[in-house]
Amino acid sequence: MVTAVDKILQKVSKRGELIEFIKNRLRDALIGDISITTTPIGTNIIIYCMKPGLVIGTRGRTIKSLQEEVERRFGLENVQISVSEIEVPELNAELMAQRVAQAIGSGVRWRRVAFWALRRIMDSGAIGAEIVISGKLTSARSRSEKFTAGLLPKSGDYAKNVRMGVAHVQLATGIYGVKVKIYPPNAHLPEEVRIEEKEAEVEASPHGERG
Repeated sequence: MVTAVDKILQKVSKRGELIEFIKNRLRDALIGDISITTTPIGTNIIIYCMKPGLVIGTRGRTIKSLQEEVERRFGLENVQISVSEIEVPELNAELMAQRVAQAIGSGVRWRRVAFWALRRIMDSGAIGAEIVISGKLTSARSRSEKFTAGLLPKSGDYAKNVRMGVAHVQLATGIYGVKVKIYPPNAHLPEEVRIEEKEAEVEASPHGERG
């Protein structure tokens, strides 16, 4: 007998599978978020990305094909997909994690990419940011390096405003993992905290997360 809890879990699982399918299908569009709303007459999907043209395609062919494929693969009816361009991609943690991973995959040194991304995030108005890159960075042993700037709450109510994104990239030496955390400009700050301008800090950990 299928219980109410089972139905909820199945729905959550299906939603997760749908999001992963769309992200993999439109990887080059650099998707930052996907919103799915179910109504009595169908399913509305909004894709927030950096390159909306790749989602729409020539004369709308790509987005139409995606709608049909989603309906067929996931058994949904009347799927409507729309796309929205992310106005400030540097403040989207998911998107920045993907950009860092792609740059590493294209051969750019991971340390250089991390400092570039951190600078772009902070220049866009973020209160704080953290980038962790994990994998076989300089040896056969997996480790992680952390790059931080500004203020990034680790616990309490303020930490709930921290945005996080994760991405992975396959290299000849193994899988690299990228984790990006951003404390956005519109987040509240503890009254007693004063932010001072300082250089980005890097912290190495020989026993960090595996990529």
